[in-house]
Amino acid sequence: MAGGKLTPRQKMINLMYLVFIAMLALNMSKEVLTAFGNFNDKFSESNRLTDEANGNLLSALNTKATDEPAKYAEPAKKAKEVAKISKDFVAFLETVKAEVTEGIEPDENGNLPFESMDKSTIDDKWFKGDGYSPRGKEIVSAIDKYVSDIKKVLGNDVKYIPFIKEIEKKFSTADITNREGLKQKFLKYKTEGFPAVSTLTFVTAMQNDVKNTEAGAYNLFLGNALKTAASMKNFQAIVVLEKNAYFQGETVKGKVVLGRYDANTVPTSFNGPGKIENGQAVISTTAGSIGEQRISGKFGFLEDGKEIPLTFEGTYVVVPRPNQAIISADKMNVVYRGVPNPISISVPGIASNKVNASAPGMSKVGDGKFMLKAGSGSEVKINVTATMPDGKTMSSAQVFRIKGLPAPTGKVGGSEKNSGPKNNLEVCSVTATMEDFDFPVNVNVTQFNIKVPGQPTIVVSGNKMDSRARAAIAKASRGDIVIISEIKASFQGIDQVAKRVSACTYEIK
Repeated sequence: MAGGKLTPRQKMINLMYLVFIAMLALNMSKEVLTAFGNFNDKFSESNRLTDEANGNLLSALNTKATDEPAKYAEPAKKAKEVAKISKDFVAFLETVKAEVTEGIEPDENGNLPFESMDKSTIDDKWFKGDGYSPRGKEIVSAIDKYVSDIKKVLGNDVKYIPFIKEIEKKFSTADITNREGLKQKFLKYKTEGFPAVSTLTFVTAMQNDVKNTEAGAYNLFLGNALKTAASMKNFQAIVVLEKNAYFQGETVKGKVVLGRYDANTVPTSFNGPGKIENGQAVISTTAGSIGEQRISGKFGFLEDGKEIPLTFEGTYVVVPRPNQAIISADKMNVVYRGVPNPISISVPGIASNKVNASAPGMSKVGDGKFMLKAGSGSEVKINVTATMPDGKTMSSAQVFRIKGLPAPTGKVGGSEKNSGPKNNLEVCSVTATMEDFDFPVNVNVTQFNIKVPGQPTIVVSGNKMDSRARAAIAKASRGDIVIISEIKASFQGIDQVAKRVSACTYEIK
């Protein structure tokens, strides 16, 4: 203002101007104080909402830990530790806020009078000279301890390093360089000489940082468990074919999928031919009958308190186990005319009930079993068809030679020894056999001729000597050769005898 002697009027004007400036400054200060108070209220409301969200995250982690303990038990344990550390620190900060507002009475609605909180209330309590008072040191130590305790829970896992760095920066209590370039203690820089409402907002904002750190940790635990479960390290490319056996020339069809298994994936139930080992079902079963077989089962996984079923199904082909060498004589593919020839037919890898055969005179008597009655001609062709597991049909054929039945051989007494005393011949039976013939044949001699040297030929009915034949034998001498010929017989097991029964002899000793 101008110097010199002022008139009373001028003095009055100057005084009014000063009062106006003071009032203007006072109004601006109230707006700032109110703004700080509004920020404090917003932080308080944010803390309440974040606290509710954190409770839901912690509950979700605990549920996951119950459903899938192998995967979520450890993250849930860490989350509980973080919750306790955060709760204790927030409670400590409440005592700090109580110091800041000590002696300040709220209105009838419980609201603090922010516009009157323009003086510092903690300078003498928290600071001493250029340093901290015991209480100031306690506050700074509590902040440092919070960071240290959270880091201890997280451990040295590299995936937590970015989160730890963020916490260290957010809750740093290191000295701060002020505008004059001088180092100043953290708490002095933030609160000394500041209005009480500013310090209150500072502490409430720190509580908000704690709540957000708590939320970040929960999401980190939950996210890392999911990330680990979904990590490509737990996946393996698996070839899945439509079946596990193929024939030469057949189209091989299938797909390549990504399958995940690890020791942390433990189903609550498993129904199938095997057991769970290291997060995968190890199948162990006995192969069934020849042909295509199915294998199926079901996993059960607990999710959000409910068991989720996962069914599986596959196929495999059972082929006969080789237990002997197959040796065939190329010239011995023979069937006999006049007898039912049993034929067994099989195709490796195909069930016997899927195999059929056809030929003139052939009939099916069972799975893979046939009977062939050869007709005229010198050979017969057997055609084989089989239905493969994929539904396609294969065919094959083989030619067999047809042979007539061997000539029956007559015998005396069924022995190869055709000599002896006369009295043995008198009581012997005359028989006929199919020499070196493996088919079951029953023979019944019905008639034969006997010729004793010096005696007329006698026709005998049946297979034993009658009285006339015995009388002729009685007249035989030592060294005589008795001839038995024109043997007639009936044969069971063959349709006909192609050749007559050959004659046989008996030497009298």
